[in-house]
This record gives sequence, structure tokens and C-alpha cells, in this order.
Amino acid sequence: MFGVLTTIATFIPILSIPGPMGGFYKPLAYTVIAALLFSLIESQLILPSHLAHRSVKRSSGRNWLARRWLPLQERISDSLEIIATRYYQPAVSQALEWRYLTLAAGVVVLALTLSLFASGRMEFQFFPPVEGTHLYATLTMPEGTPIEQTARAAQHIEAAGEKLRLELDQDLQEGESSKIAHVISSIGSFIPKGSIGMSVAASNLAEIGIELNLPRNYSGISTSNYANRWRELTGSIPDAIELGFTSESFGFGKAVSLELYGKNFEELRTAAAELRVALQAYNGVMDVSDSFRGGKQEVQLALLPAARNLGLTLNDLGQQVRQAFYGYEAQRIQRGKDDIRVMVRYPEDERRSLGDLEDMRIRTPDGIEVPFSSVASATLARGYTTIRRVDGQRVVTVTADVNRAITAPETIITALQNDVLPEILSRHPGVSYGLSGEAEERSESMGALLSSALLALLVIYALLAIPLQSYLQPLIIMSVIPFGIVGAIMGHFLLGMDLVFFSLLGIVALSGVVVNSSLVMVDYMNKQLPLGDSLAWVVGHAGAVRFRPIVLTSVTTFVGLAPMMVDTTISTSLFKPMAVSLGFGVLFGTVITLFLVPCLLLVLDDFARLIGKRKPSQSAHAQL
Repeated sequence: MFGVLTTIATFIPILSIPGPMGGFYKPLAYTVIAALLFSLIESQLILPSHLAHRSVKRSSGRNWLARRWLPLQERISDSLEIIATRYYQPAVSQALEWRYLTLAAGVVVLALTLSLFASGRMEFQFFPPVEGTHLYATLTMPEGTPIEQTARAAQHIEAAGEKLRLELDQDLQEGESSKIAHVISSIGSFIPKGSIGMSVAASNLAEIGIELNLPRNYSGISTSNYANRWRELTGSIPDAIELGFTSESFGFGKAVSLELYGKNFEELRTAAAELRVALQAYNGVMDVSDSFRGGKQEVQLALLPAARNLGLTLNDLGQQVRQAFYGYEAQRIQRGKDDIRVMVRYPEDERRSLGDLEDMRIRTPDGIEVPFSSVASATLARGYTTIRRVDGQRVVTVTADVNRAITAPETIITALQNDVLPEILSRHPGVSYGLSGEAEERSESMGALLSSALLALLVIYALLAIPLQSYLQPLIIMSVIPFGIVGAIMGHFLLGMDLVFFSLLGIVALSGVVVNSSLVMVDYMNKQLPLGDSLAWVVGHAGAVRFRPIVLTSVTTFVGLAPMMVDTTISTSLFKPMAVSLGFGVLFGTVITLFLVPCLLLVLDDFARLIGKRKPSQSAHAQL
């Protein structure tokens, strides 16, 4: 019962993950917790009834499958007993004799595993690419770009898509369908990808989508390679502000997303431009852009010093120019259900050009009309499409995508924070930065998972202390957890996978699984100690007696997870890292349970004897 409760405790942190990531994995945690609770009911109430009805002479049954299966079952059981007595028990006796050397070897293995990260042979990525069967090219032109120009750019991208089709179909056999099923272009808006929400419409936007003709459980060439090849065939689009290619069907924003804060917008623009240049220098970084969008061309008015002497304000100037060129509502006329507005403004031939603005006369508060050029100036410039603010400061977001086969987003962000950003901010003291997009989601999810995992470890310790009636033995049992993590990391390394956030979820869940075998062995040892045998013999004997259930539990867990670990289809890509962490962590944790835990028990006894020399009232077994 306590073994099931410790496993449940480690799935509770998954329920505390906030945001979209939590919603993605909470159903899994609920399912596992429900399955564990029902398995507890089955093992305590239903399984005993089945065992009571088993015939003593099993081989005499009429079921032909049972007559063939039961002898095989007995041979497997006998083989495990032989391995336990002939091979494991002598090996664990040697390990107990050289227990400090055994512990040192375990520490070395732990250090070597951690060195995989220090040497760069293994990287951590928060979110793995979830590839779909659709490719998208998203184009953003400058604000005010005629839709005809946007359409020509989209046609160029479409033509590159046709070149991609020819490359993919060059090895098709007779009768085979094209690798590209459909191509769709949306000019003036992005392609709707869901049933909720509306797409933004603007003449400077376009998006082209390609539906690949791939089977449902496709496991061939990564579709990101197709997107990258489409990018190469397209090349650059003149005047394009942003052009991105992707094959991901699910994500949390751009791989690299940094927000720059400041009150001076020109300084923000300069800092964002410098950051874009720095990002483009990194290998594997692509589709670099920022959120600054220049608006349409506009006339900006400014007062001259003489205007102040006449009592004119910028508001007076703006209102009179608006009324002259846009109009002033003089009255409204009701015609049936319609409301007709009567506007007073300059004649059409006097409001066509900038010269007409300079020729108009401005009325002062005293009613005197003066030439526009004597009190104001007009310049042509571009305005801002949108201005985002956070806590009163303007924000510009710099984003980039990353080819995860070359580098990890975390590596790029770390390099920016250590080298690039301090240098840029030193030149622009009024600018600060923060993380957004995938990095922000990573920080939030990792923080919640870490705090919940520490609480889960505390709950596991309390649950182990109750049946063992000891404060030290739970720590020995929980010492298996770090070595289970070693198994999880080695599993990723052997399969050529990077550690991702879902791997950490598997490692957290692993913490409650690997302690069960140690709990079984230590519990049996505690029952044998009162019989008077030496601790060394009891520890080795406990491992041999519990060898079969410990090994069978671990092997069945690994075999149950194996189909997901070897699956290469897109639909299971998110769950595969979690399965690898659990499967290989349980296997490695079993080895540690059978060898390292007995050594730790004897080392604890050695320290208890040393303390016992100073405090005769305390015995070694009492310390355990």
C-alpha cells in the first residue's frame, strides 16, 4: 500500500504545472493515479480471491494453454532463483565486503553521467519540436503595402513550393500520389488554423500552406527538413519585414523571444536592431525579426515659436487641419432609418496635396487668420502601427526560430544573456529586457515543477518513515532516486535523444517507482534482524530472497514502456521522452537497489558502531 502511495505522490507535481503545459499532461496524471488506486483495490480484495481458487495440481488442468504456459512459468521462476543464489548472492557479498569501493564506483558513475551536460554531448531543451503534416510560410510586408505587391511575393513563395514538389516527387513510382496533396494561399490575412478566433485582415499579410500527403503514423524524414528546403528555394523577399517557415503543429511561441523595455522608442529600435544582428550570427538561428512595424506614411505637424506668442496650441492646429481636410460635422439629417451627416470642409481640388496644407490659413484665438507656414511646419514620416506597453514602458519583442537539430534554444538564450545583452544594454542604459514566448513558459513550468517535486520527495520520506519506523532508512531507500535519474539520462544518451521537459516529468514520476523495490528489500531485512543473524548476512540474504520480485517488477515495467520508446511516429513524440526516463530509470534503479542499497545499510551500521563506542546505550540495530 505504501509503495502505491509513494508512486501516486510523484504524479501529483504534474497536476500543479500551470498554463498550457499543465493542461497537456494533467489527463495523464489523473489516469495514472486512478489506475494505481484501482490496482490497490484489485491486489488487496480481488487478487486473493483468484489465488484461493487455484488448483493445487495445476498441471492436471484441462486447459491446453495452461498446460503449456505453467511449465514455462516454472522454468523462468527456477532460472531466476538460480541466478539469485549462484550469481547475485556471491556478487553482493563481494560488494558488501568492498562496500566503500562500491559506493565510490556509484559516485563516479553519477559524476560521469552529469559530465555529459558539462561536455556538451547532451543538451536540455524545454520543448521538443512537434511536427505535423502541414508546412506554412508566413509573410509580413511593410504597413500600407498594396495587396498586389503582397500577392506577387506570395506567388514567388508558391513557385518555390512547386519546386519543392518536383524534388519530392522525382523518385515516385508509377501510380504513386504526389508527396504534396494541397497548396493554399491566403492574401491579406493568415490561414485560419482553428475554429475559434478570427484572422487579422491587412493588405501586407499573406500565408501559404502546403499539406503533405503522408500517412497518419508517418515516421520517415522529418517534415522540418521539408520546411527548411522550402525556405532555401524561396530565398529572400524584397522589403519583407518577416518571413517564416514552419512545420510544427504545436508550440509555445518562438524558440527565442526577448522583450526589450524602455521609454525612448528610438533607443528601443536601435537596441532591437543590434540584437537581431547578433542573433543572425549564431549557427542554426533563422527567421529573425522584431515586433516593430512601421505604419503608413503620414504628415506630422509641429508648432513654430511664433505660434505660442499668438496663443495657438498644437490641439488648435490639429483640429483646424482635420476640419479643413477631413471635415467638420455641421448637422445631422434624419431620412427614414438613415442618419445623414453634413460635413463642412475644403473643396476637393484644395485638399489634394501637401501644398494645399501649406497654403491654408490658421485662425488664432483672437479670430485673426495667419498663413500656415508662419506658425507651423509639416514633415512626411511613418507612424507606428501598434505600440505595446508594460508597466508604462514601451516594448519591442525580438524573436527567432532555431533549427533544433543544430543547436538548442536554451544554448542561444544563455549565450545572449552572458555575452550579447550586457554589451547592448551598456550602450543603451535606458533599455532593459525580459524573456517571453517559449522561454517564459519554460521558466514558469520549471519553477512550478521544482517546487512541487521537492514537496513530493518530502511526502515520500514521510510515507516511508511510517512503515519502517525509522528516520534513517527512508533516506537510504531514497538514495536510489539520483541513480534512477542516471538511468534516465543514459537512456536518452543511448537513444540519441535530448533531455526535454517531458523527460523531467518522467524523472519526477520515476522517484516514486524506484523506491518500491528498496522498500520491499529493507522491509524484509527488518523482519529478519530480530532473529539474531548478523546484519551483513541479513542484508545479502534479503537481496537474494527478494531478487525475483524486484527483477520481475522492473523488467515488466520496462517491457510495458518499450513499445512507446521504440515508436517513431509523430503522434507519440511528446510521450516518448517520459517513457524513456521511466523505463531506463527503473532498470538502472534496480541494479542500484540490489547492490548499492545493501552497501549503504552496512555503511550506516559502521557509523552506528562508531557512535556506539562513544554512547554505549545506543546499539547499531537501534540506529538502523
